Amino acid sequence: MRTITGLYDSYDDARSAVKALEDAGVPSDHISIISNKDGKEDIEGQSNNAAEGAGTGAGGGAVARGAGGLLTGLGMLAIPGVGPIVAAGWLAATAAGAVAGGAVGGIVGAMIESGVREEDAHVYAEGVRRGGAVVAAKVQDDKVAASEAILRSSRSVDLTARRQDYTTEGWNRFDDTADPYTVDQGGGVPANAILLRDNSPLTLRDNTPLLGRAA
Repeated sequence: MRTITGLYDSYDDARSAVKALEDAGVPSDHISIISNKDGKEDIEGQSNNAAEGAGTGAGGGAVARGAGGLLTGLGMLAIPGVGPIVAAGWLAATAAGAVAGGAVGGIVGAMIESGVREEDAHVYAEGVRRGGAVVAAKVQDDKVAASEAILRSSRSVDLTARRQDYTTEGWNRFDDTADPYTVDQGGGVPANAILLRDNSPLTLRDNTPLLGRAA
């Protein structure tokens, strides 16, 4: 059994990844989602308290899947350094348990415990802090390649490129003592980006002149 993970810039893309994994036969209780709550008022299955309608996870955290699939069991809680999140599944339960018990780690510690490399875990946590979402799943070894392809097909972020973007700004690791991220800190659409038809940003990573713009 291995853990696969994907970082997404929007909850909708993360939700699509969860549903695609479930459709491919990955059990709902092997999948987890953690998404920044900022600006998301209408998320399906969301309760106002992570303990409502959810099972008890590691360390007493209560974020689990609902009877109709993972997304029907979303709960809300606050994570140090991130702020309010909506979450469900085993990874969320581990992170919630750490917070409830006063343990150090939160999202980063939960991901490392699940087998994610520490340097990657910090990028995932920072991605959530800046408004994104993480999807993680435990899959059999012979299902890893297909499951990772599903995560990519739902528009997961290139983690290497995203780490480079962060480090260019002077970032080096997720700080759970920091205040929640704001758009004023640069969390919105980059200055060197244009919006495509679906409003997703296309970032220009060099000085190539912009010859046209999506209508």
